[in-house]
Amino acid sequence: MNSYSESYKKAGVDVTAGYRAVELMKAHVARTMTSGVLSGIGGFGGLFELDMTGISKPVLVSGTDGVGTKLKIAFLMDKHSTVGIDCVAMCVNDIICCGAKPQFFLDYIAVGKNYPEKVADIVSGVAEGCVQSGCALVGGETAEMPGFYPVDEYDLAGFSVGVVDKDKILKPDTQKAGDVLIALASSGVHSNGFSLVRKVFTVNEETLGRQFADLGTSLGECLLTPTKIYVKPILSLLERVNVKAISHITGGGFYENIPRSLPKGISAKIERSAVQVLPIFDLIARTGHIPERDMFNTFNMGVGMIVSVDKQDADKVISILNAAGEHAYVLGELVESEEGVIIC
Repeated sequence: MNSYSESYKKAGVDVTAGYRAVELMKAHVARTMTSGVLSGIGGFGGLFELDMTGISKPVLVSGTDGVGTKLKIAFLMDKHSTVGIDCVAMCVNDIICCGAKPQFFLDYIAVGKNYPEKVADIVSGVAEGCVQSGCALVGGETAEMPGFYPVDEYDLAGFSVGVVDKDKILKPDTQKAGDVLIALASSGVHSNGFSLVRKVFTVNEETLGRQFADLGTSLGECLLTPTKIYVKPILSLLERVNVKAISHITGGGFYENIPRSLPKGISAKIERSAVQVLPIFDLIARTGHIPERDMFNTFNMGVGMIVSVDKQDADKVISILNAAGEHAYVLGELVESEEGVIIC
């Protein structure tokens, strides 16, 4: 028998809505089950047994993030089935940067009012992100917080844990001048810089519905495009090529993220003409009169991830990634310098 409190309901928290949400999300969660999952929904903790095949020195790697103010776009469009993909992507794309394979994910959804169908819609996206990255959704939390969030709004965050053999952790210190940087195209703005995006377009229902020929869709649909998940193609690449370093281009754009994977005395030299900038970024820059330096310091500009490899492996890397369905191309090279990132 489920618990029930009339007093708590009068305070704005309907526990029966929580039970209904759990029932609705079960089918979505079931899609993510892998052989390591040992527990179902409802326990105090999610149990997961690591598959240690081929791993002699297991190292756990964790990543946590949220969707940020991109959620405001979802609220205005009343579309909630894709932001969960963003939440998973922001975590697992970080984890893969050291060579780790994501194992499981947990989400946290805080709502002003629990609408079970909406919560299940959100979780359907989380489940899809887990399927795309090959990890299991082993648990989560939905917190109804009346008076803290508006009744039609919510926040969404999560974290993932991955594993990598200690001897297979990527070694950025082995990078040297002459190594090649390979770009993996992004799907759009991903989940960063939306405070600026919303300011530039004075975002509301009307502006989100505007059609732009360059985008081939409405502004809102373009902005809600889910963050691309790179886990499976990168894992495949790591099995066949010596990848030296990986950069996930998130908040801070090129200038903050690329240096995180560079050794001292080495910089990334990027040919500006090589960057295949997506139309949405040209539109943002043009509409907001944003300097190019700021654009590259805020957004991914069409490059969601960058891998660093020896020059002799560059063609092979591009071939492998393109065969896996990615759009990969040479972005630049490493040079001896203290500047970090040089775009010229």
